[in-house]
Amino acid sequence: MARAGLTAERLTRAGAELADEEGFAQVTVSALARRFDVKVASLYSHVRNSQDLRTRIALLALEEMADRGSAALEGRAGKDALAALADVYRDYAREHPGRYAAAQLRLDPETAAASAGVRHARMTRAVLRGYDLTEPDQTHAVRLLGSVFHGYIGLELGGGFDHSAPDTQETWSRVVDALDALLRNWPAAQGD
Repeated sequence: MARAGLTAERLTRAGAELADEEGFAQVTVSALARRFDVKVASLYSHVRNSQDLRTRIALLALEEMADRGSAALEGRAGKDALAALADVYRDYAREHPGRYAAAQLRLDPETAAASAGVRHARMTRAVLRGYDLTEPDQTHAVRLLGSVFHGYIGLELGGGFDHSAPDTQETWSRVVDALDALLRNWPAAQGD
């Protein structure tokens, strides 16, 4: 019999909190059972296993970031939109490092297609409309932005910039400036 008050949503949110506190790699059904002071078996009526729990946390994180991104992009275009989206990812990662790590989880194609990950791609393409890129350059630019944003954030979260100047905020601002300049002056494909 399921313990009163436990639901898949409540367990997912508790797992997300655990991820932020202890790291995403530490999220397991066993760890969550300890948090609720229940037997592991009592959680299996809500989540199938630790991978299912991690996937649920990833979907939650993608949804939360997409909601923030949509709100941040309202009424913005060009560099303002680019900076707003970049800041959404960085701010979320700083506030919720475990959830941010969860959002990087590789999802199966069906789950990915039904997730808020699709909204992230749409938001990035909306930002790029301010730069007048056409395909396939728009797809190249989506990949570039994702690589730069998430690469920088990953290095920063991992302490990669802790022992050097200038301040990481200054570098972040310069990175966004450089991306804006690149997008405004996107190079023609070789052979054009």
